[in-house]
Amino acid sequence: MSPRSYYREGGTTMSLRTGSVSVVFLWSLTGVAVVLGQSVKYTSQKICALKGSTVDLSCSYTNPKGYTVTSTEWYYRKNGNWIEIRDYSAGRVSYLGNKVNDCTLRITDLREEDSASYQFTHWHLAKYAYVTLSVTGLQVLGYDKNKLTCRTSCPLTEQPTYIWYKNGQPFREDTSILNVHYFGDEDRYSCGVKGHENLRSPAVCKKTYSVTYTSQSICALKGSTVDLSCSYTYPRYHNVRTTMWYYWKNRNWKEIPNNNAGRVLYRGNKVSDCTLRITDVSEEDSTSYYFTFKPSDLTKYENVSLTVTDVVLEMEPTSVSERNRVTLTCTTKCSLDPNPEYSWYKNGQPIENTKTNSAVHILSVSSEDAGRYSCGVKGHETLLSPEKTLNVTYSCIVIGICGDPAMVCIINDAIKHPELHPDWQYVTL
Repeated sequence: MSPRSYYREGGTTMSLRTGSVSVVFLWSLTGVAVVLGQSVKYTSQKICALKGSTVDLSCSYTNPKGYTVTSTEWYYRKNGNWIEIRDYSAGRVSYLGNKVNDCTLRITDLREEDSASYQFTHWHLAKYAYVTLSVTGLQVLGYDKNKLTCRTSCPLTEQPTYIWYKNGQPFREDTSILNVHYFGDEDRYSCGVKGHENLRSPAVCKKTYSVTYTSQSICALKGSTVDLSCSYTYPRYHNVRTTMWYYWKNRNWKEIPNNNAGRVLYRGNKVSDCTLRITDVSEEDSTSYYFTFKPSDLTKYENVSLTVTDVVLEMEPTSVSERNRVTLTCTTKCSLDPNPEYSWYKNGQPIENTKTNSAVHILSVSSEDAGRYSCGVKGHETLLSPEKTLNVTYSCIVIGICGDPAMVCIINDAIKHPELHPDWQYVTL
């Protein structure tokens, strides 16, 4: 058995085997793994580097006097376990160190999955101190009017100088915040870091955030269901957290509760659809509505106007004699879209062969046309207009001469149905 030397620290006995060299480390909170005569030190314990760039995890180590290093290992932490990096000769990882004092590890073409903790040792018991690598991309945010921010998910280790690009061309070297005095609708901005000019952010433009309504003026029948159809866009790096609809009432914009209760239902999502559905609409629903979402840089809100209307039947005239004409007009106080097909009803029953795209119906009246009339719109047959009554007066015809110079004028209907007119009287002209 090889002889041992003993070292006592803080009430704990630690051993150093001589000859074959077995060591026990003491842990230092400074990021340096220490043993008697041996240590591992990282230049930086936290590194933030750009996606696509090359990073060096710089470190150095010392050994007990007279000890020769025969192997070195780097480990990375994944799913709570330390895994050894075995192949340095291929791929994106290379060992730049040596077996004397340099233990630097280089990783090229950084990817987000390279974000992890890394650790060097040439002693199996020395896996304590480590360096944390975070990989970030560049993003342009524009939450305030005419102010752009070049954002990273972690503070870059090297204090960067930002380069701003306008329409693909270098525009200005500045800080991470760029004030733009004039932001044209077609201008596109991106940012990069000096020394990494090929690693730019995605370009953004003023119209990156938008809300578009299928129609900005909607006419709907009272009692029907209406969809306020719309879509919205935002930068591809953006995550929508909240969606909101507002309506105009008492000279103020009020938020519609997004609880999908009652007559109002949000049919959209947090991706691109922002459609709002209102069922059993009433005249009180006639107002302006607009949609927005957070976070966004929207400062101007377009809106959609909803007008709710009844179907009204106009009759001219309401009283007419036989063989004259009556004009029936089905009216709404706003123009329904698409152009509707109208149906006509008498005494609550559809009149055959009267469906038409015209809101006007003309009757050549006979005595049988007297009755109650209403109209409706195809697809909304339960939402008919209030009824109006057509009164028909009867024409007289001469059927003979009775006396000198008497003529009898009788009502046509009475001839057909005398039993309906027991009180009919002759009229002498």
